[in-house]
Amino acid sequence: MTQMPPVTQGPMEDKLNTAAANSPRPGGRQLKTRVRDILTSMDIKQALDALDQMPPRRVINPLFSILYQGDDRLRWTAVTAMGRVVARLADEDREAARVIMRRLMWNLNDESGGIGWGSPEAMGEILACHEGLAQEYAPILLSYAREDGNYLELEMLQRGLLWGIARLAQARPRLVQGAVLHLIPYLESQDPAVRGMAAHIMGLLGVREARGDLQSLTEDEAEFQTWADCRIVHRRVNHMAKEALKRLSVSESNRLNRKGDLL
Repeated sequence: MTQMPPVTQGPMEDKLNTAAANSPRPGGRQLKTRVRDILTSMDIKQALDALDQMPPRRVINPLFSILYQGDDRLRWTAVTAMGRVVARLADEDREAARVIMRRLMWNLNDESGGIGWGSPEAMGEILACHEGLAQEYAPILLSYAREDGNYLELEMLQRGLLWGIARLAQARPRLVQGAVLHLIPYLESQDPAVRGMAAHIMGLLGVREARGDLQSLTEDEAEFQTWADCRIVHRRVNHMAKEALKRLSVSESNRLNRKGDLL
């Protein structure tokens, strides 16, 4: 992802950084308030650096609570932070990180009694950030896109799922390649965000079988909101389809060049 431009740190940021590093262990509510203040008052790079000064186990619960918030920017910032924090936790204690992954999976289970908002996005970000967890949990993340798997029927959840899969495809494409036949149908979704993210995945993976569907989407002017380069952005489906087709053309050109070199 493109790094955000530097932002001058002011008195509030100094105060929060100092608190994160030096203050005594706060209670649950106080800690949630502190983490929320960090995520809302700093730019994302500074916020992540501040959270790095705190034990990852202590940060997880506040981040979970923020995943369910209605503030889109705050929720997406928590998703990004979750990836970095859980990756750090996995380096210290892999089993503790697995507990977090199972908790995210439980949130997507019908028996949980909830909806699972933010869970597929957080899973995708975590797997993009940590190779070991990706090897273990990529098949589970992808299973939520499969009608013969743990299929998520709610389109609002599919939006987050396709974003999470795109994040994984961006960082570790080989772990997603085997699922492309299950992802192509999302190009025909009724939801523009799902169509747009599916097109993005097709481009990232160079899926030649999707060329016809992508070509059809170049006339689709529906707009949707997503998270890219650590900020909320608005995209059009046809823009995502055209970018994917460009990637396909480059991929095919490279493939032909390599074939020519071998002759």
